[in-house]
Amino acid sequence: MKSFSFQNLDVWKRASRLACDIYKQLSTSRDFGLKDQMTRAAVSIASNIAEGEERESSAESARFLYYAKGSSGELATQLYIAIEIGVIDKVTGLKLITEAREISSMLAALIKIRKGSVKENAADYDGEPRT
Repeated sequence: MKSFSFQNLDVWKRASRLACDIYKQLSTSRDFGLKDQMTRAAVSIASNIAEGEERESSAESARFLYYAKGSSGELATQLYIAIEIGVIDKVTGLKLITEAREISSMLAALIKIRKGSVKENAADYDGEPRT
C-alpha cells in the first residue's frame, strides 16, 4: 500500500504523536468541555498538515499549514489553562507545551518553504495614480 506524502513529514509525525499524548493525558478527565477543545485542537494540527499536503498548489498547502500552526497555539493556550486548573500536572503540561511550540516552529519553516515556491508577478506600481 502506497503511503501519502504527508506521512514522510517529521512535523506530521510529531503532531500525530502529540494528539495521541493529549488523548492519553485526558483519558480520565471529567472536564468534558476542555477535554473536547484540547483533543480537537490537537487532532486539527496533524489533520491540517495532511490536508495541506494533499492540495494542488504550494499556496493552498501553506494556507492549511497556517491553520495547523494556529491550532498549535490554541492547544498551548488550553494546556496552560489545564495546568492552572489542575486537569494536567505542571511537569507533563509544560512538556506538551514545549512540543506544541516546537511543532509550531517546524510549521513556520515549512510555510516559508511553501510560500517561497509560490511565484508572484512583480507589482505593477510606480507611485503614480492610474488614469
